[in-house]
Amino acid sequence: MESHPVSGNLEIEKKFYILGDERVFHTKAPEYFSAIMKKVGIKGSYEPFLVKSGEIEKAMREIRILNVTGANVTIPYKEAVIPYLDELSEGATIIGSVNTIVRKGDKLKGYNTNAIGFMDALKDAGFDAAGKSALIFGTGGAARAVVFILNWVHAKSILVAGRSQEKTNAIVNQIGGEAISLGALTDQILPVNLVVNATSVSSPDEGVELSELANRLQLPDCELVIDLNYGRPRNFWRDMAQGKGIRFMDGLSSLSNQAKRTIALWTGVEVRPEIVVTAIQDSTSAIKIMDV
Repeated sequence: MESHPVSGNLEIEKKFYILGDERVFHTKAPEYFSAIMKKVGIKGSYEPFLVKSGEIEKAMREIRILNVTGANVTIPYKEAVIPYLDELSEGATIIGSVNTIVRKGDKLKGYNTNAIGFMDALKDAGFDAAGKSALIFGTGGAARAVVFILNWVHAKSILVAGRSQEKTNAIVNQIGGEAISLGALTDQILPVNLVVNATSVSSPDEGVELSELANRLQLPDCELVIDLNYGRPRNFWRDMAQGKGIRFMDGLSSLSNQAKRTIALWTGVEVRPEIVVTAIQDSTSAIKIMDV
């Protein structure tokens, strides 16, 4: 792979999109991906691509016709897009969720950079999850990626908690871990070393019940709390961690690492981490995991 900076301009302008429902127009991904590409000399455009309900197949046909270099996929299509891809990476196959599409000749291959971004974030935090116990909140693609990586690095045990028992069971049956109901979390001391919020809720006004539950958690052995959302002025996960004397990390590291990995998959260009972090920080003050 090439290293930044790129010498000269790339001859053909590359096309990149992010696929999503109407919420795709609120994501900051086009802003920070465009800033990164401009900084490292990648000639291309990155734009939102609206996919209406029930039209993912049509959207994927259009993506092929447009001859895109690559695309991101956000909620609610990370799983729905899979049947319309030609290939999947090993990680995307196991996780059952795709957030990055790469054109390889005439074929489209799906990847999950949520997973590798989270693994890189653990390294940035200096946290070795091998032999450790974890509690994961969430049942979507981000939660699936987290559970996959924790299994990959040989975590001792993984508890998965979410509002939907059906979705929670699906994660543990397909990827690993042990399902636990939200109601059971405050009835016991939780011997976990890591807590990860993989939901889109970080502020009390986004989820009062989850905020109150987080404050009641008994976590005597916890070493690190990670919230995959970024830049929330009010963050009950951070407040909970600080109140219990536990180290806290927000989603900036995970988000920047997965953006770095995504650009490398698309273009072969290795972007310096500080360029990605600066672009994300400049683009917005608050990013939800839907931007991942």
